[in-house]
Amino acid sequence: MEVFLKSISALNDETRILILRFLDEYGECCVCDLQNSLGMIQSRLSRHLKILKDAGFLKVQRKGTWAYYSIRSPLDRFRREALQEIKHLEINLPSLKKGCEI
Repeated sequence: MEVFLKSISALNDETRILILRFLDEYGECCVCDLQNSLGMIQSRLSRHLKILKDAGFLKVQRKGTWAYYSIRSPLDRFRREALQEIKHLEINLPSLKKGCEI
């Protein structure tokens, strides 16, 4: 029940919906890519990413000094269907702006 409630809570924020849609569209991204593309400061972005990770939507992989986030796979039915619904929302998705390289 706790994980389900975290998932519902994670979806109750426009910024987190935008992050999920962005990662679903562009795939794995470094935190600095997300910062540049979404125009967010690192501390605020990291807070949202942690909430989404704890809710079971994201996975993180460290490569050197960089942290890369992507949609977790496989997803359970609830999260998979939530992402499908997010795809149908009218979201002004920014383009991917690379900010770092390995």
